[in-house]
This record gives sequence, structure tokens and C-alpha cells, in this order.
Amino acid sequence: MTTDIEIICIGNELLIGKIKDTNAHYLAKQATILGSNVKRVTVIQDSISEIAKTVCEAIGRTPQFIITTGGLGPTFDDKTFQGIAKALNLNLEVNPTALAMVKEKCIEYAKKRGLPTNIELTPPRVKMATLPQKTKPVKNPIGTAPGLQVDVEGTVLFALPGVPIEMEAIFNETITPLIKQAVGDEVFCERSIFADNIMESRLAPLIDKVMSDNKGVYVKSHPMRTESEPHIELHLTIIAKLEQDPNAKLLKAAKELTVLIEQNCGLVKADS
Repeated sequence: MTTDIEIICIGNELLIGKIKDTNAHYLAKQATILGSNVKRVTVIQDSISEIAKTVCEAIGRTPQFIITTGGLGPTFDDKTFQGIAKALNLNLEVNPTALAMVKEKCIEYAKKRGLPTNIELTPPRVKMATLPQKTKPVKNPIGTAPGLQVDVEGTVLFALPGVPIEMEAIFNETITPLIKQAVGDEVFCERSIFADNIMESRLAPLIDKVMSDNKGVYVKSHPMRTESEPHIELHLTIIAKLEQDPNAKLLKAAKELTVLIEQNCGLVKADS
């Protein structure tokens, strides 16, 4: 059984194109490398109702993991905890553990800058520690805002900060071990071959045949046209148990595709 993951990226700045969504790219790539199956990436506004609706819909699809990014900070537009609380029909409350995390980080920053360490827990700081009831704060190794973890009927929901370096740190420290445990002995393998001066439409039936002949192997064509001629990457992937020798399956599929292209189209070269 595959380990399914959904990613929800929250922020008006993403939707208006002010900020490029590198978080989704990072999470999708890392989760895939770990052997899980990323089924959906959703980008939504900083809206409590939109967050609640999207989280509810994702839970309804019963993935093993849901990861949200963004909206955990101290400002008015950071509404992820409120949205999750609404989705799960939970009240918000100041979490003592989260509040201690926030205070510890504030003191740490003050010490680094030679400032007084008698930190005042202002309302914006307390806001970052105000979580839905029955949820668990997740330590942020780099930033001030804690993340969140909660198990919802077998789906583990994480809320991570939107700052990429903070999001990545929490993912690597907290979520990666859980995904590895869920995935077990399944691994993700990939391989590429490249075809030059061939139209993608000519490759389509060959790709279909290779995927039909090699169950579990997925082949995606990526046109990378230059000014002079077409240049296409054919990316082969598989998620399978180690005992099934997925690398051997990929190699077999790549060889078959190479032969078909050479017989029907022309030259092809393997990824080094």
C-alpha cells in the first residue's frame, strides 16, 4: 500500500505571484524521494474558511499525511491555526509547551543581539502559541513559531511555517522519520533518457507500450526545445519494495524504450 501525502500551501502572496512557491517543490521532491506518493498540492488564501474547507476535504480523502505550510506567524494574516481549529471543530487555547518554545526563542535572539532577556510575552507572541485543543506543538529548530501535529482518524496533519528554511528544518527533523516508518521497505527510483530531434507526438505510443509492458513504471516526457531542434527528457520512475528490485525494473523499461525510439525515431542517449 502506498503512503499518500497531500500538501497545502497557504498565503495570498503565493496566489498573486509575489512569492514563488518553493515550499511545495521542496516537500513534493523530498516526500517522493522517501518513497511516498504525493497525490495533491493545493495553494489557498489566508482565509480561515478556506483553510478549514481545504483541510476537511483533504482529511476526507484519507491520506496518511497532510502537510500545510504558511500562516503560523504573529501577524493578522497568519490564520492557519484558526482554520485548522474550525476544520476539526476544536477551540483555540494557549498551549503551555508552545508558549515556552516561543519564549525560549525570543530569549535566544535577545542574547545573540546583546539585548535584555526579560522577554515580554506580547499578544503577537502569544498568538504563535495559541493552538487548537488536543494538538501537539512541534519544535521549530530555527524560527520562533512552533509547528503543529495532530492525528485525525489515522491521518497525521502537520502545520509548518512558510519560511522555507524553517519549514525544511521541521520537515527533516520531525516528519521525515515518520514518513520513512510509514513507507517501510518501499523506495523511489528514477532514471532518464534523452531523445533529440524527435517530436513528442512520435514518442507517445512508444511510451504507452513501455508502460504497458512494465507494470509500476511511470514514464513522463519533458520537452526542452532548443532554438535549433527538439530535445526531450524521458523520465522513468517507480515506487516499489526493495525485494522487487525496482532499479532492475527501471533499467529494463529504459532499455526497451531506447530500442523502440532507435527503431522508430532516431538517436537516444541514457542519463549518465
